[in-house]
Order: sequence, then structure tokens, then C-alpha cells
Amino acid sequence: MSDVASLIARHGHLAVFAIVLMEAIGLPVPAAIALVAAGAAVAKHALPLHTVILAALLAMTLGDSLLYLLGRYTGWALLGLLCRISANPESCILRSADSFYRRGKATLLIAKFIPGINTMAPPLAGSMNMGFWQFLRYDLGGASLYAVTYLAVGFAFSGLLGVVTRGFMTVGHGVERIALAALLVYIGYRIWLFWKHRVYRVVPRVQAEELARKLESNAQNIVIADVRSHGYYDAESNRIKGSIRLEPNRLSGSFAELPKDKQIYLYCT
Repeated sequence: MSDVASLIARHGHLAVFAIVLMEAIGLPVPAAIALVAAGAAVAKHALPLHTVILAALLAMTLGDSLLYLLGRYTGWALLGLLCRISANPESCILRSADSFYRRGKATLLIAKFIPGINTMAPPLAGSMNMGFWQFLRYDLGGASLYAVTYLAVGFAFSGLLGVVTRGFMTVGHGVERIALAALLVYIGYRIWLFWKHRVYRVVPRVQAEELARKLESNAQNIVIADVRSHGYYDAESNRIKGSIRLEPNRLSGSFAELPKDKQIYLYCT
């Protein structure tokens, strides 16, 4: 907290813009802490409120728009990349997609407050073919709510933050050692997870041509299921002829309905 506060004290709006932008594009940077520190600076008349809000909103909108466009043109490849830091990448994607399925566009209004979904929401909206201007309206609304909330917290508790900052400076070396230990534990945990789930890293695949030949010779013994999540914003999306639709956010119930005596092939985005 003390490092972020001193950075904002030295560089003002530029620091706020840079920190918020880095978090918006998926880097593990504490934008909320930066906004709280900026709110405290506003309370002490070190920074004007309107320019801080402008810098924060510009950074979030710019970063989110970039991820939206990348999601629009790369599909779930970007989502998979962003989920690499998650303990379970598949669960990370499906959890974010499930939020869109249940809340729709309103997800963008609250996404900033939900760890994991905050970075995933913009590229997910892009991959689901949500219109850009529609995305921008909802994203700007969510960014405004996020920025104003944390700036208000910093403004209201500016005195307490000063005490906390001085405390961190007093025990700085101890905090650094704790942070280093936590980082080493996290790295070890990630290595253990990778080793534990290594068998699931390889998904059996089949080429489209090979499946087409199987359909020609034994179509009655094959079921093809569409598990794409793109369809939320594209109601007229086409499916492979003869395939059935399985909603990815309701897979558990759908599996029970699948025939046990046939070969089942899934296709996604």
C-alpha cells in the first residue's frame, strides 16, 4: 500500500492511469488499491477529483476495449491464456461464461468487483459477438461504479490509510519476507496442481474428415453435440447438421440425457 501511495504521490494521474490500465489488460496489478490511494490524495487536496476519475475511466475503457476486440477476433484462445493463472482453466472459462448466461449484459456492471471475472468479461463479451457500442455502454457503467466506489473509500478513510501506511513502512522488511514466503508457497501449489492434473492436459481429438467418413459408414451409432458458448449473442448461429445442442453452463444435467450405447463427439468454439 505504501509503495502504491508513494508512486501516486510522485506521478499523480499518470500513475493512476498506468496501474488501472495494467490491471484492465489482465496483469496482476492492484488497481483497487491505487484508486483508494488516489481517493486519499484527493481528500488531502493533492489531486483534483475530476481528473483522477477521468484517468481511471479512460484506462479501464481502453484496456477493456482492447480485450473485447482480441476476444472478438481470437475467440476462446485469449480466454484460455488469461485463465492460465487460475487453478482450473476450464472452470475459469465456464464460470465466467455462466455469469453471462445468468445475468447477460448486466455482468459488465459488476464484473470489476469479482476476481477472475473482471478480466474475463470483456473478451468473453467479444467472443460472444456482443455489439461494440452496447459493450462500451455497459462497460463504462461498470467502470464508473468501480472507480467511484474505491475513490470514495479512499476519500472517507484517508486518515486511517495514513496510519496504515506508516505502519507498513515501520515493518517493511517483515512484510517483504511474508510476501516472498507467500509467493514461494503459491509457486509450489501451482507446480503440485500441474502434476496432479497432468493426465487431463491431453484431450482426445478427431479430424473433421475422419468424423465425416464415420458418419457415412455408421451414422446411427454416432451423436454429435454442440457445446459452443458463442450462441448467447448470436441467436442465428449454425450447427453441424444432425447435431444436438448442449448448453455448456448446464453440462452436468445434459450428460445424463446422452445415450450410453453410442459414440459421442463434442465440438466447441
